[in-house]
Amino acid sequence: MKNIAICYGENAIKISDSYCSGPSTHAYTTSSHLTPSIQNAVTCVYRVKLSTEKTQFLIRLTWSNLLNQGFAISIRDYSFPSSNFSTSSRVLRKDKGTTAFQSGGFRVEVFWDLSRAKYESGPEPVTGFYVVVVVNSQLSLILGDIEQELEVKKRVSDKRVSEFSLISRSENLSGKTVYSTRAQFCETGTCHDILIKCSGEDGTVASMKNPVLSVYMDKKNVIEVKRLQWNFRGNQTIFLDGLLVDMMWDVHDWFFSPSTGCAVFMFRTRSGLDSRLWLEERSLEQNQQEKVGFSLLISACKNPD
Repeated sequence: MKNIAICYGENAIKISDSYCSGPSTHAYTTSSHLTPSIQNAVTCVYRVKLSTEKTQFLIRLTWSNLLNQGFAISIRDYSFPSSNFSTSSRVLRKDKGTTAFQSGGFRVEVFWDLSRAKYESGPEPVTGFYVVVVVNSQLSLILGDIEQELEVKKRVSDKRVSEFSLISRSENLSGKTVYSTRAQFCETGTCHDILIKCSGEDGTVASMKNPVLSVYMDKKNVIEVKRLQWNFRGNQTIFLDGLLVDMMWDVHDWFFSPSTGCAVFMFRTRSGLDSRLWLEERSLEQNQQEKVGFSLLISACKNPD
């Protein structure tokens, strides 16, 4: 993520007006010609703290259309660079099973069942499944409907339970410049509907004359960027669930590399009112044991017209 940070320096386009989550006069109205894009892959990164040790590590789960009913899992120590996930990752393609492997100094066991999973528009299951990860004999990640699986409950009932939290979610989508998803920006907050739309000034995707970027949060227009071909990079801050959330966009490749390029949208929570939008790498290393916020990264590929 360091590369995208370079795009937002002193000369970046900045919009100072902030949105406070409340009533809005710019409500989003659903139209029949706005078809949300297809979700191709979802990657979630969880931060885990073992209950009996000071050890912290990250678990990365990737759901992809290429894997059908399956997922990839990898683990790395929390102190390593984010790009340095263990090469001992596993791709699990079966509907149901268990596996064990060694990853660095971690002993990993994975229990999963996707045989009855239900999906919406993407590769990530929403109900009827479970994924349980045990690291160093401690329950480190529990996803899905495990309370219904007596067999798995018996096998892990004697395990210590670690603290875990979702710190990052990345989505890869493709379609006609209309992208929708949901996200919860803090553990005590609600899950919000997010819609990103690029359209012409007349509001239609087909026109694309004088393109406008619009971002809706729970059907309320929180960001609107006109003259998008000039303002193709920028950021704006919104206030949501008592948090400052920075929304950054880079749609350069939509206009100047349309055959291969994707737009990038990122939502990232700040730790406090005085924190900076981007911290230097050294500062991140010094403060990595502090509370970690949440980030949502959307890579949006625009299909040829």
